[in-house]
Amino acid sequence: MGEAEVRVVVRKFDGSLHWHHSMVWLGEDEFGVWLGAPIGTIYSKGGEGEVYATEERRVMLFPRGAWWTALFQAAPAHLDVYCDVTTPSDWPHKGQETMVDLDLDVCRIRLDETVFVDDEDEFASHQRQYGYPQDIITRAQSAAEWLSAALHEYAAGEDLGFVSGSPERGRPHTQGSDFVAGRPASAGRPSCML
Repeated sequence: MGEAEVRVVVRKFDGSLHWHHSMVWLGEDEFGVWLGAPIGTIYSKGGEGEVYATEERRVMLFPRGAWWTALFQAAPAHLDVYCDVTTPSDWPHKGQETMVDLDLDVCRIRLDETVFVDDEDEFASHQRQYGYPQDIITRAQSAAEWLSAALHEYAAGEDLGFVSGSPERGRPHTQGSDFVAGRPASAGRPSCML
């Protein structure tokens, strides 16, 4: 992917390798670090190697100190927003981001803006299997609740800041939405919001 490549490495709570893939550094702003994935980005899982290649452009937000990440997907993806509940992102160096997946996902369906929490059964199972401490459980549940409420508010027309400029909502485009739309990055401030 070139010199601005960032390797995203997601692990499970026991340290085992989960999802891993490369993305392109888009920028950093008050919301966090923004990475992009062009069509054809290879996603691998654990030691399985390639699991799939993306069919759409993607932009991902890694907010500083937050217990979640947000992935914004262009059409034809069924989900336009996919938020992973995770430990806060760790950057061992600018070329790698790591985090621990805490199972819960908060998603929004593109077609009708339905918001749902996914993998609650996996979260319950992994609490026992990995022995999640109570503070991790509480933080993960709080993050999922906040994300669900935020995405419901956005579907109702409220501006959430980090999702402003979504092409589907007719707001101004910034560098991240240009990336998703396949246009060169906008001039000006290196904000990469959708």
